[in-house]
Amino acid sequence: MYFVYILEGINNKKERSLYVGYTTDLKKRIEKHKTRSSKTTKFLKLIKLIYYEACLNKNDAHNREIALKTGFGREYIKRRLKNYFAGPRSSAG
Repeated sequence: MYFVYILEGINNKKERSLYVGYTTDLKKRIEKHKTRSSKTTKFLKLIKLIYYEACLNKNDAHNREIALKTGFGREYIKRRLKNYFAGPRSSAG
């Protein structure tokens, strides 16, 4: 299985940002992000997994990751997680 995932993070300025990635071991990859072992998110203070999808094929997962990183993909994320973004959110973590 390949997992496409979205993290919500908070930086030093208390600004929220989203990170999209894919992996075969979701639990291990999230732990790497949270322990700042990942170059891509080490600048984020708090990290929270807010969404993931599973794919059977690596190319499908990689293509989905790329699609979610586009403007259309970001709009899809906003629509898909509309209630999450509209409601009160606890701190990422």
